[in-house]
Amino acid sequence: MSKSPEQEEHPRKAFGWAARDASGILSPFNFSRRENGIDDVAIKILYCGVCHSDLHLAKNDWGYTMYPVVPGHEIVGVVTEVGSNVTNLKVGEHVGVGAMVGSCKTCQSCQQDLENYCPKMIFTYNSINYDGTKTYGGYSDMVVVNKDFVLRWPDNLPPDSGAPLLCAGITVYSPMKYYGMTEPGKHLGVVGLGGLGHIAVKLGKAFGLKVTVISTSPHKEAEATERLGADSFIVSRDPVKVKAALGTMDYIIDTVSAVHPLAPLLGLLKPHGKLITLGLPDKPLELPIFPLVLGRKLVGGSDIGGIKETQEMLEFCAKHNIAADIELIQMDYINTAMERLAKADVQYRFVIDVANSLSQ
Repeated sequence: MSKSPEQEEHPRKAFGWAARDASGILSPFNFSRRENGIDDVAIKILYCGVCHSDLHLAKNDWGYTMYPVVPGHEIVGVVTEVGSNVTNLKVGEHVGVGAMVGSCKTCQSCQQDLENYCPKMIFTYNSINYDGTKTYGGYSDMVVVNKDFVLRWPDNLPPDSGAPLLCAGITVYSPMKYYGMTEPGKHLGVVGLGGLGHIAVKLGKAFGLKVTVISTSPHKEAEATERLGADSFIVSRDPVKVKAALGTMDYIIDTVSAVHPLAPLLGLLKPHGKLITLGLPDKPLELPIFPLVLGRKLVGGSDIGGIKETQEMLEFCAKHNIAADIELIQMDYINTAMERLAKADVQYRFVIDVANSLSQ
């Protein structure tokens, strides 16, 4: 049988699971990785989180998937080889790789340690690398990454439940830091109790905030308050509870990716309050201007974080014993997991046990 181009473009053999068309169905896939260069780190992948964007890209929901695609950008593994210019990492150490593996390193964003906003940022998968070849993600046995995009893994941070922090964690942590949403005693609202939302609750409590979860699902109240530690819970469809909470919140983090109204959320904010949206709805949201002007309120967005800030986030989470609530799965369960993820049927993040379940 002849080899596919993906198997021959690089010298190192690799194996993973890939989607080959817009059905999004993943199946075993032989491909190749580049040799370890002087600035590279080779990593045996142990765990990889399943992000909602993996589902979108597998199905080409955003219109730019390059098939075949190997998803996965919440990678935790162990170093197997380092290049001669790598001085801060050693073979045998645990490391993480998030949503990006390259940037131009010269633009203003890169100079400010904000590689995630570099116009030439290289995504961990479904992107074009420096050498013109395609990047493949963490649903695979190994990866080779430039040293500047490899994160040191704290000793006391679990590698399995910690993996989703590399996307979900930094996506929440970065806006909280940037928009000044960390002042102890202030009131944070968290809209949506999913992969991002449950991490936002944990981070909010670690920063000393009062945290209220805002959800359409009444059955999540016990989970939010009793297990995750939220101070209160509001069913967004309950007009009595919503009215009682008007003008009480300093900040709101909105993690919902479905189309939804913003006006009720703006009403929950105090004057000078901040509503930060992290979800990516497939249609534009309606933004009422009167509440912004009359209350000097702010609506903003944010997207992951730079490498320096991501390392800071990992250290913060290790110090405060913060990790994701996960369901550990085998690689051959991934298509069922994707179906469940599409229905929000997971508490709160799938993580693939790559090292113990990926075999050819």
